[in-house]
Amino acid sequence: MLEARYNLGDQAFHPPASLGYKGDGELAATVYYPAALGDGRHPVVLMQHGSWETCADASAAADRARAEKARDRARERGDKAEEARQDALVEKASDKLWAWPCAPGIKEIPSRKGYDYLGRALAAKGFVVVSVGANGINATAGGQADTVYQARAALIDEHLRLWQRLARSGDGPLRGALKAAKTGAPVTTSFRDRLDMGRVGLLGHSMGGGGVMQEIADDHRSAWPAGVDIKAAFALAPTATWDNEPVTRTPFAVMWGTCDEVNTGSFFEQNRAAARVPVYKYTLTGGNHAFYNRQWSPSSGQVASRDDAMPGTRPGTCLSQFPDRDQPQREQPRLAEGEQRLLTTNRVTAFFERFLENRTDRDAYLSGARPFPGEPKKTVTTAFTTGRTGTTGKAGTAAGTAGTAGTAGTAAGEAEQR
Repeated sequence: MLEARYNLGDQAFHPPASLGYKGDGELAATVYYPAALGDGRHPVVLMQHGSWETCADASAAADRARAEKARDRARERGDKAEEARQDALVEKASDKLWAWPCAPGIKEIPSRKGYDYLGRALAAKGFVVVSVGANGINATAGGQADTVYQARAALIDEHLRLWQRLARSGDGPLRGALKAAKTGAPVTTSFRDRLDMGRVGLLGHSMGGGGVMQEIADDHRSAWPAGVDIKAAFALAPTATWDNEPVTRTPFAVMWGTCDEVNTGSFFEQNRAAARVPVYKYTLTGGNHAFYNRQWSPSSGQVASRDDAMPGTRPGTCLSQFPDRDQPQREQPRLAEGEQRLLTTNRVTAFFERFLENRTDRDAYLSGARPFPGEPKKTVTTAFTTGRTGTTGKAGTAAGTAGTAGTAGTAAGEAEQR
């Protein structure tokens, strides 16, 4: 497996004027690919990260933390003037952490590198993986909720257009732009005629997940670059798009954790009844939001990294989020970073093997009828439908229960993985 990167400019991406979105961003990515591309053509997976701080300004992060603590103390004692003063200091520090481009001497937080474990796992199976940067969009998204997901979809289209040109003719802006991640030396590998842009998969996390779902919405398919066919998409804890456009023609999977404090889009529930293709939902008991991205997770030591689950009263637990009448808020065993990424890697790789390589032997794993080896027990609940006229259900791998026959969106039973 080899790793490369490209950066065509921190403000090289200009959202289409028709969107009305204000703010330019980077055209940059980290690329993972097999060491030997051989004579065949490889499917492509494009990844997009979510919304997070953009600049690794450690001083600003420390200033923000101090101001937040002082503000909270002022609030507790009812000192409105001091609370307002500290709030202004919080905003000042936050502006530095959310700048784009970053101030001179301050490195960016490379959120696109946070899914390296997925990129490497997929490249080891023959996929070419492009994890794109979206820091420019993160820094300019404020007040643009109605168009930010369309801008994210447009960013996906722009990268796909670049790769389609490189794969078809070997030229375009990416020619000579790829550099080896370790050495910075120019990449000599030729991708011409080695990529199958008719077998593209998308993966997005958080707002990147919302961008991916916007990209595969039925009404957006006409905007895909010529020669590109998106066969499937996987969304990790996706936030909801502005207009909830139907997604019925592209297979997708949604994964979220019960201790995730970020409200995730209910894409499975919204689309399963009308879906003409297989769609899945994976619920990780004790999973949180940040652990999908290694740059955002505490073990990275990166500026602004954090465990964003709400801790329970006992060590090793977290509080479940978004309770309802059937599932009141409760303490749950929390997943460690490595456990959550193992569960994610297993399902992401099996999903793209199934829908980009037609590996029907992955169906039993995706539906929960067969367990992935070495996973923590009682952690994953699977809901799925195979399409409008197919099988639907909820299944756990321990029970080996596939969905029962019925109409789309009609779940039949539920079990946890054991």
